[in-house]
Formats: sequence, structure tokens, C-alpha cells
Amino acid sequence: MKRYIGCDLGGTNLRAAIVDVESGEVSHLTSVPTLAHEKHEAVMHRMSDLVLHVLKAAELEKDDIGGIGIGVPGVLDLEKGETLFLPNLPGTWSHIPLADTIARYTRIPTMLLNDVRSITNGEWHFGAGRGVDTLAVFAIGTGIGGGLVINGRLHLGLGGTGGELGHTMIDFNGPTCGCGNNGCLETYASGPAIAAMGMKAVSQGRTTKIAELCDYDLNRITPKLIADAAQAGDEIAKEIYEKAGFYIGIAAANVCAAIGPRRIIIGGGVAKAGTLLLDPIRRTVRERVHVMPVDQVEIVPSQLGDNAGIIGVAFWAAHLRD
Repeated sequence: MKRYIGCDLGGTNLRAAIVDVESGEVSHLTSVPTLAHEKHEAVMHRMSDLVLHVLKAAELEKDDIGGIGIGVPGVLDLEKGETLFLPNLPGTWSHIPLADTIARYTRIPTMLLNDVRSITNGEWHFGAGRGVDTLAVFAIGTGIGGGLVINGRLHLGLGGTGGELGHTMIDFNGPTCGCGNNGCLETYASGPAIAAMGMKAVSQGRTTKIAELCDYDLNRITPKLIADAAQAGDEIAKEIYEKAGFYIGIAAANVCAAIGPRRIIIGGGVAKAGTLLLDPIRRTVRERVHVMPVDQVEIVPSQLGDNAGIIGVAFWAAHLRD
């Protein structure tokens, strides 16, 4: 058994687990609050303590572990093991030597990878991407992340930035995105964008179960609540997911034309809406792509859930160590 530790640096929680990189099996998964407002030094100490706690819980020694992989939500310098810009954590983490710091505290070799490239790697090797050599992943949550596998290799591009599918443009005159561009997919179909469509419908006084389910409190409207309304037959809620699926479908159609993927994987918390989201994505891709055999492209839900990133980054660390 080849065991590595996979870690996920999230804006809300730090998660770590032992990963068997031959089977993808996860054990001793543990989560603690990130407390990101305490800034990077405190967060790195907390992550190191978490790793050591997981080792102790698993009754393993440091020599039993091949290395640590950390999935990081932002832009990285992969060669130096530094964070460059983490938009969802206070302080932005500019040029912070995360890999060296965790390695120094734990005395275990440590590698970094973007969090959604980690998800992509996990789904490719152990989840919904098994058996294909070219695929794309859309992870739809608070933002929209992405990842690509092209001709049997995880595509990293310049500095690991390749695969930012949530920041492909749907409309170059569209709303301003957090990345600084206009009209990115993320502004149209992320969790907050879907919730905002529900808020708009309620505030306009439209007749919808969304209003009843949130007790007319706009702050309680979430993508899940809208999905619940849609599954109960609410036409406005269905329309919201149709729109979100259409926008994701446009981005997926562009990916089809660019790389000809055999499979497109839809993951993230919003994807738990299932066919409400998948059906309009599939329909849009079929209608909009005419330059490649789009009927051979499978559009499927992710399989590994919240563990995809931890599995994928542990496998990545093992690949770099071999």
C-alpha cells in the first residue's frame, strides 16, 4: 500500500486524510475550521497540526507516508511551492512558501496543486473520468472551477493556470467578474448567480414556491432551495436551472470545439441538483456543436464527491515523488 496525505485548504475548513494512491481509498478524514482571518502563518500551523493529528489517528509514523499533497484555491507557483493569489482567503497569500512551511513543520515532503485541478486528477484516475484520455471538469459552487486532461496528461499550462473554465467568457459585455474580466461563466451560473436569480424572482413578486420555501426572506435563498422548488414542480425554479445549464452548456460547447473531450464531468455542490442542471447542459452542447462528433461526448456527474480533491492531490504528490 502506498500512502500519502491529501489536504484541502478551503476558505471555511481545512481537511486532511490518508489516501491509498493505488486504490484511491480515503481513511481518517478529519476537518477543522480554517479561521482564515487569522492570516497565513496561523493557518499553516493549523494545517500542520491537522496532518500530525491524522497521522496519529491512523497509528502511522512519518516514514510510512510518501508525502503530502495540498489542494489550494488559487494561483500558485508550482516550482517554488508558493501561493501567489488566493481570492477567497484574507490577505491574498502573495508569495507565501506554503509547501516548504508545511514540510518544515511536519518533516514530510509537500507538494501543491490548484484545488480544482486536484479534483480533476482524482475524478480522472478514480472517479467519473476513468478510462478516457481527454476530459474536462466543471466544479460549480461558490465559484466555478475547472480542469482538463488532454491526451492522457493533466493539463497545467503556464504555472498550473490551464483549465480555468469558469473564467471563459459567455458575453464579453457581461457583468464584471471577481477575476476582473467581464461576462465570465462564473458570473452567470455559479451558486451565488443561481441564488441571485431566485432572489430577483421573489423580489419582483413572481408567483413561485421559492418565496414560500424561504418564508419570503431573500437571505435564505440558496441553489438547493431553488432546486427543491424546481423538483416540486415550480416553473420559475425550473427556468432558473434551465438558464444556468444553458450557460454552462455554452462553455462546455466551446471546450468541445477546442479540445474534443470524450467526457465532461459536472461536479461541485450545485451539481447535486442532478438532471435539473445536467439536462440543459447536454441539450445545449448537442445543439451548439457542429464541428466534431458531439454525440460521442459523455456529460456525466462527478463520482467522488467532496473527496475528489484530496484523492487527486495525493495522487499528484505520489506522481511527483515517483
